[in-house]
Amino acid sequence: MSRLTRFGKITRVALRYRLDTLIEGQLPANLRWLTFPLRLLPAPTLTAGLRLRLALEALGPIFIKFGQMLSTRRDLLPSDIANELAKLQDRVPPFPEQQSIDIIEAGLGLKIGDVFSEFENTPMASASVAQVHAGKLKTGENVVAKVIRPGIEKIIEQDIALLLTLAKLVERYLPDGRRLKPTEVVNDYRITILDELDLQREAANTSQLKRNFYDSDLLHVPEVYWDYTNSQVFVMERIYGIPVTDIDTLKAHNIDLKALAERGVEIFFTQVFRDSFFHADMHPGNIFVATNNTDKPQYIAIDCAIIGSLSEDDQYYLARNLLAIFKRDYRQVAELHVECGWVPDTTPINEFESAMRAVCEPIFERPLGEISFGQLLIYLFQTARRFDMEIQPSLVLLQKTLLNIEGLGRQLYPQLDLWTTAQPFLEKWLEQRYSPLGILKRASRNMPAWLEQLPHLPDDLLNHLKQSRKMVEQNQDLQQRIDDLQSTLKNSNNTSRGTGWVLACIATAAIIAQPAILSALSTLPAASWGLLALALLIALRHSRR
Repeated sequence: MSRLTRFGKITRVALRYRLDTLIEGQLPANLRWLTFPLRLLPAPTLTAGLRLRLALEALGPIFIKFGQMLSTRRDLLPSDIANELAKLQDRVPPFPEQQSIDIIEAGLGLKIGDVFSEFENTPMASASVAQVHAGKLKTGENVVAKVIRPGIEKIIEQDIALLLTLAKLVERYLPDGRRLKPTEVVNDYRITILDELDLQREAANTSQLKRNFYDSDLLHVPEVYWDYTNSQVFVMERIYGIPVTDIDTLKAHNIDLKALAERGVEIFFTQVFRDSFFHADMHPGNIFVATNNTDKPQYIAIDCAIIGSLSEDDQYYLARNLLAIFKRDYRQVAELHVECGWVPDTTPINEFESAMRAVCEPIFERPLGEISFGQLLIYLFQTARRFDMEIQPSLVLLQKTLLNIEGLGRQLYPQLDLWTTAQPFLEKWLEQRYSPLGILKRASRNMPAWLEQLPHLPDDLLNHLKQSRKMVEQNQDLQQRIDDLQSTLKNSNNTSRGTGWVLACIATAAIIAQPAILSALSTLPAASWGLLALALLIALRHSRR
């Protein structure tokens, strides 16, 4: 399909769902005449969010995934639209079975029968980027093989180019266009979805997450079979569990739903703060529950294509911010935002503190069990945007994941109090971070680099002393030249004006032409610059006499 044909389809879908009404009030007055013919179309009866969701579903899997990603940007979208976009389901008809077999054999350089003793041609599941087939390795392990959809990269690039064109138009012509940062959103989406095309990256993420929870009874992650994995094919352990949203089946297996909900929160905070490596696509389709321990139920996570991480500084400031919010210490929240660089250091603390209080106090009037932790975080970031806070991709992924975990937890156990579960974890994490053992552990990570530099310290110190001594000598030499120049000018009162200019030029050239002095100019003390300026001024005044 050509780009022009694709653009035509987008236009038809947009008109069918009257998406023009979403931007009509945003258009500048001199452009509103463009929408006049559209007013002859039937008025929409569905809500704006529903119409947008239906339009994205009609446009196909790439736009569906874009809508899913857009639903996480609650710092930019109204809540009703974000909630509707979160309902988007990525279900796509499978591509032909023989194509899957051809891709696997080409990727592995082996025939299907050389790798698998059993292989199901009919896929278990099919999505916009890849589909999955069940099988059994020759060595006896039950596995699934994930295969990238053929030709998908070209389709993605084409659709993203169109999305970027639309984003630029929105940014240019709508008053709120710059605030919504549509080109930034599209570019973030491009990076995310292209990363999903590299199955070796996903396999590496899966392997890391499994290592982080090795022998843990909280979370099981499938084994990666690296001998049969590359960028186009990913073979992993087949998992068996109950979909986390199948409440009736979970109850039938006597799974403790309260424990399951609380352990989900524990997994999230462990990933974010202990490991700084969190599964950022934990929607219900990617989470299952093992049935081997009903009192301490274990989660099973798949599809690790999207992973988030935080720097040590962001971990620290996020933990302190959340605890300060819990204690309603809005002054500290404001100071921490400035201290960690999330907002400019010119931000008026009193105004920021007042804005935070206005957001949080109405929320805290409700029972703690009814407060949405993730939604509160979004409100805080929305408020911070008014003070020029730039939302980082890692924090956006964190918001999305926290909302997913919180929503899932309350679906399992409506009385889940995320605050009560989170506060002890955060306090313990901060305590461990500043315990002697925690400080020693962080120092030990840098110890090899410090030891590597240790033999060079005497030479570095000696070089520094030599440089300092050289700078002092150059400064003294410059001072002497200026004194000589001033003395010469005072004794030459009868020199002609032209000669004075020549002297000024020669003196200036003599000063700046010295390579050592020229190289030192950028580091001269302010006093030396003043003396140099004084010398030139004297020369110029003399030249006018």
